[in-house]
Amino acid sequence: MKFLQAAALTGIWLSSTLVHAAPRDILAAFSSPSNNWDAGTTITLPDNATVFQTATVRWNSNDAPGFAIAITPATEEDAAKAVTIAKNFNFPFLATGGRHSSSITLATIRDGLAIDLSALNSVRINTTAPSVTVGGGTRFRQVVDPLYNAGFYLPIGSCPCPGMVGATIGGGIGRYQGLDGLIIDNLLSVRIVTADGRLITASKDSNADLFWAVRGAGANFGVIVSATYRIHPLSRINNGQILSGDFVIPAASNGSYYDILASLQGTIPVELGTISIAIWNETLSEATILVNWVWLGNEQQGRRFFSRLNALNPIQTNIYTVPWNRLTAAAAFGLGTAICEPVRYNGYGLNFRNLSSSTYQEVFGIMDEFWRRYPDGRTSSVEIEIFAPHAVRRVANDATAYPWRDTLGYTLYSFAWATAETERVGERYGIRVRDAFARTAGFNGPAVYVSYAHGDETLEQMYGSNTRRLLQLKQKWDPQNRFRFFNNIARR
Repeated sequence: MKFLQAAALTGIWLSSTLVHAAPRDILAAFSSPSNNWDAGTTITLPDNATVFQTATVRWNSNDAPGFAIAITPATEEDAAKAVTIAKNFNFPFLATGGRHSSSITLATIRDGLAIDLSALNSVRINTTAPSVTVGGGTRFRQVVDPLYNAGFYLPIGSCPCPGMVGATIGGGIGRYQGLDGLIIDNLLSVRIVTADGRLITASKDSNADLFWAVRGAGANFGVIVSATYRIHPLSRINNGQILSGDFVIPAASNGSYYDILASLQGTIPVELGTISIAIWNETLSEATILVNWVWLGNEQQGRRFFSRLNALNPIQTNIYTVPWNRLTAAAAFGLGTAICEPVRYNGYGLNFRNLSSSTYQEVFGIMDEFWRRYPDGRTSSVEIEIFAPHAVRRVANDATAYPWRDTLGYTLYSFAWATAETERVGERYGIRVRDAFARTAGFNGPAVYVSYAHGDETLEQMYGSNTRRLLQLKQKWDPQNRFRFFNNIARR
């Protein structure tokens, strides 16, 4: 065990500002030799700025959680010990993997314990009973090469940098939904540290009720230190050669492009996944739409389908095949890699059943107005993700905690700012955009994918008819509500 603040071991306390944030008793508990920490486990205080930053820094710095001590466990058992110690002292804690969640609820933890899972990043492939087991801190980019080289793939998200488990437990949306469903539909089991510090397995055959809750609301039920997924042969997706099309659509063609998106209602091919991001183009000094379409089947069929965008006079076009393990880095002119760089934004999300060109045009106009009036907000964006829903809809809404299986698309609108005025205005625009999407979304009231939630939504807006069962299971598995710092389901 590496305790990177020697003063705490000797009983000397150097920083009076930390006395309130991290009481002497919790530090003594973590530094006790009786813990028998693994030699690779690291415990860090803010005084060691570089290492503490590594263990706690988030991709989005807005409304970030606050920590007074961090532990990076080298083993699953050490992660369980950390939860037990925090429980015994009633000390707030938050476990993190890729640290890409952006809900404003994360800011509700102050002066807490960070359980940094980044050292739990193993990838173990079983080719006999095709599956992969990953550590709780493994990122998508660490999974793709081993799987591809073994001849397999797995549904993943749209960017290489998020933590795989963190993206999974909200549901796990992405380009593969038509063929393989949500990521949770490919999850076979998890090793999870419960609120009382036990390290157990949850699957359809073991602690099945907990496994149900994990698949959609996992952050509220434990610390997942490893997860096992079903994997699929590359032959299922054109031998792993993916057709990807990147386009930049000018403002003048936004209506025509959104008409094409709306035409996918009831007709979207099982092979198709689309991501469309309204952005401000500094070079052109106008709003544009950055588009990535992905086709998981026959290349020639995909190229014919993509050709409908040629009539929109795209400013840029790049249609290419790319190996499955390189898609997230290459897509959207490399945006998937670029957006892994640190940001500060305020996010709002919403699901929709209906595809409405008029709504998308309205939102494009709202954003154009915002960008022109507030130039320091021009790194803001509105993303529309429409993925083939075929395999997702084959699973019942109550089969997992994630309830919105008749969703056709998702929005995520990210407002950035450089001045306090634009921050205030951006909040209003965020609500305005969300309300515009909600009017034609087709749900009985707003519905939101929990990983895209802003943090002000009701439980029913996140979990629909599954809310009651979730609350019952929360009382069973976490009656003290220790796992409460990400879209807390026991807040009422």
